[in-house]
Amino acid sequence: MANSPTGDTMAERIVRVLDTFSGDRTVQTAAQIGRRSGLPSSTAHRIVDELVRAGLLERDDEHRVRLGMRLWELALRGSSALRLRQAALPFMTTVQARVREHTQLAVLEQDEALFVERLSHPEAGANITRIAGRLPLHASSSGLVLLAYGPEDLRRRVLGGPLVAVSTETITDRTVLARVLDDIRRVGYVVAPGSIESVSTGIAVPIRDAGGAVIAALSMVLPRDAPTAGPLDELRRASAGISAALSAEPR
Repeated sequence: MANSPTGDTMAERIVRVLDTFSGDRTVQTAAQIGRRSGLPSSTAHRIVDELVRAGLLERDDEHRVRLGMRLWELALRGSSALRLRQAALPFMTTVQARVREHTQLAVLEQDEALFVERLSHPEAGANITRIAGRLPLHASSSGLVLLAYGPEDLRRRVLGGPLVAVSTETITDRTVLARVLDDIRRVGYVVAPGSIESVSTGIAVPIRDAGGAVIAALSMVLPRDAPTAGPLDELRRASAGISAALSAEPR
């Protein structure tokens, strides 16, 4: 594809446009997209027009732009995340019904925890996680599990980079983080009080594929003073069920 004066390919410019959307920013004007993408206004408007014609973006009656249904459809075709979600959802539903707290499914994506499913309960406490939202690996129970079982180069990158505090109890000490990761691999779960919200405790377990590799994390957000033993047992059973379901599916 042709390069822009800045050296970006067309694909890279399209990604910059799409990356301006987030869970908190679902509708924008073309001008806002241009500013947030860092692209020249004429370039941003042209790309937006092309994506609207292709159905990847949609315009409302006020000419504001949102992600299109065709983009969602394409993302689901053959997606490993969709297959994982479909296998996990029945087990997550059972866990959530029994414990009545937020239950979440996350995968590793670009050195972050990407949440592909979340079930909630009206009586559940605080939780900032959203479907298709991301959290730092070091600052969430799901992320800690994914980091603990991730490749060695991932661990080196995270331990060698900035450990930004999301709350006053987020792990920001590299020595402490390394010890926590070793503990997770030893016991097979994590309990992370206050790492995201001071009033909550995150707990998480790994989900393995047929070959035993960790491909996701199943987590729950509990009130800070809630017992964790029972919910952990529920998560472990669900994780085993999800792994068995994935192994039984035709490839």
